[in-house]
Amino acid sequence: MPHTEQGTDLISVIIRDHREVEAAFTELERHRGRSDGRKDLTDHVIAELVRHAVAEEEYMYPAARANLPDGNKLADHETHEHTEAEEVMKRLEGLVPEDAEFERMLGRLMDIIRDHVKDEETDLLPRLQEACTEEELQDLGEKVTRAKEMAPTRPHPNAPDKPPADRILAPGVGFIDKIRDALSGRDV
Repeated sequence: MPHTEQGTDLISVIIRDHREVEAAFTELERHRGRSDGRKDLTDHVIAELVRHAVAEEEYMYPAARANLPDGNKLADHETHEHTEAEEVMKRLEGLVPEDAEFERMLGRLMDIIRDHVKDEETDLLPRLQEACTEEELQDLGEKVTRAKEMAPTRPHPNAPDKPPADRILAPGVGFIDKIRDALSGRDV
């Protein structure tokens, strides 16, 4: 099964998310030093990254643990990178572009995420593609897509990141985040 922009299998869904985040990073880099719309775009990227990370932790990393000989080590490494990114996102969330720390934190987030994407796309995703059937990849892609719809939109670096606790808490936290977004006027 080819992985396309419209594909709904796990590999296509994850890669599409990666490309969308990279496009937003490129836009943020293009407008470095300007404040108009920068905070909104940063908030949007944070929301998308949080949704993506929650979905990966709920479905992709357990699939790696179950299907790859070193899956536990790989999943632990990727989860650690998520935690590091969430800590930076949490700090960034409280800043505005005029803050001296904003650009440094945004640059740090981009570095972490770009490294994470490279790891997944050169190692984890190809190995999952080999280890899983097309049906399993399709099922995982659909689950990841559904999980992103219910996931939190704000970083929660201290929240559980392994099943079953993450699956139990994510929808409730996601609901609370969506209420906070609406009340604050945050458009994600």
